[in-house]
Amino acid sequence: MSMETKPDTGKGSKTLVSKLGDALRQAITAGQFPPGSRLPSEAQLTEAHGVSRTVVREAIAALRADRLVEARQGAGVFVLEPPTSAKAPMLSLSNIDLARVSSMIELLELRTAVEVEAAGLAALRRSPAQEEVILDRHYAVRACLEASMPTSEADFALHLAIAEATNNPRFREFLTMIGRNLIPRAALRSDDSETDQAAYIKLLDDEHNAIVAAISNGDEEGAREAMRRHLRGSQLRYRALLRELRESVR
Repeated sequence: MSMETKPDTGKGSKTLVSKLGDALRQAITAGQFPPGSRLPSEAQLTEAHGVSRTVVREAIAALRADRLVEARQGAGVFVLEPPTSAKAPMLSLSNIDLARVSSMIELLELRTAVEVEAAGLAALRRSPAQEEVILDRHYAVRACLEASMPTSEADFALHLAIAEATNNPRFREFLTMIGRNLIPRAALRSDDSETDQAAYIKLLDDEHNAIVAAISNGDEEGAREAMRRHLRGSQLRYRALLRELRESVR
C-alpha cells in the first residue's frame, strides 16, 4: 500500500512521517518483522510507500527513538527485542520541574558534560550520510529562526543528529531519554525588543554553525569547544533570566 507523495515541508510531511511510522510499528508488533530481522532498505520503503527518502528517514528516526529498531552501519536497520516492563530505568529525570528556570540550568549542565564529547566524536566518526543529515537539521533550525517559528523540534533534531554521528548509540539514547525538554524554551521572552530578538537569532545560528562546521571539517577539538560555548552560553542566558525573575518578585 503506497501513500500519496507530498512535499517534505509543513504539516503534510509530518502526516506522512506519522503514517509511515505507524505502519512500520504495526508490522513490527504483528510479527512481520520479528526481533533481529532487518527492515526493508530506505529505497525499498520509499518505493513501497510512495514517499520521499526524507519521510522514510524521519519515520525510522522515530522508531529508533522509541527503541524499536537500531541502525547498524553498513548493514541496515534491525528490529530490537521489545523492552521488558520488569526493567527499571537506570536514570530517571521524571522529577524535573520544567517550569523552574533552575531545572533548565541543571539540564544544561548535564547536557554539557555529554554533548561536548558527542560533538568531538561526531567530528571523528561521522559518515558522509550522517554529515548530510546534520547539515539538513542545521538548515531546518535556521529556516525556523528566519520565519520566527518555534525551533524546539528542529533544534532537538539537530542535537540528535550529532549524537547519532558518534556511532555510539548511548549518546542518542541519553538525549532521547531527556526528550525535547532538553531544548531551552525561555531564551526569548515576549517583551524582548525586535533588536534583542534579532541579536539572539543571529547568536544562536552562529553557535550552531560553528558546531556544524567543525564536525564537517573533522575538527575534533573545535567541535568540542563550539558545543561547550553553545551550551555554556545557554546556561548564562538562563542564569540572567533567573536573576531577572528573582528581582521582579522583590
